[in-house]
Amino acid sequence: MAATGDDATAMDSISRVPAAHSAAPNLTAGAVGHTEGPEDAADSPASAPRKPHTNSDGGVETAEEAVEPAEPDINELCTDMFEKMAIFLQGELTATCEDYRLLENMNKLTSLKYMEMKDISINISRNLQDLNNKYASLQPYLDQINQIEEQVSALEQAAYKLDAYSKKLEARFKKLEKR
Repeated sequence: MAATGDDATAMDSISRVPAAHSAAPNLTAGAVGHTEGPEDAADSPASAPRKPHTNSDGGVETAEEAVEPAEPDINELCTDMFEKMAIFLQGELTATCEDYRLLENMNKLTSLKYMEMKDISINISRNLQDLNNKYASLQPYLDQINQIEEQVSALEQAAYKLDAYSKKLEARFKKLEKR
């Protein structure tokens, strides 16, 4: 933000004050050897007058720092800034609170979903245990079915062998009959 008018001259005088105080005093003839040129005097019209004080150290003069009175609109601007900062911080805190509320709601929903999943897994576990018990009760019958299947397979092999043997016998009988 660029300063204009009185603000610019006040800032300019503030920026020049340390340079004026940093000049080394000339102690010859008991007076301060700092003299402002015509350029410095023209550039800083708002510089405060200095009150010379005589010290007991051989007449060295000291200067007091210029104090500018506070402008009335600076107070209003500061009040406005603090009000706006309070509104900003209130908004930030409100947003943070809302974020935490959202996070809390998400945690509650997640907890409910996990409870539902837990109930489903418990039901699945029960059903699986029931199926395992039923399978265990059917196991003797399944073993019998396996034995019957093996016996049927052996009987089938025997039937095939018997069929093959009977075909050989028939072929021999026909051969003998032809003779």
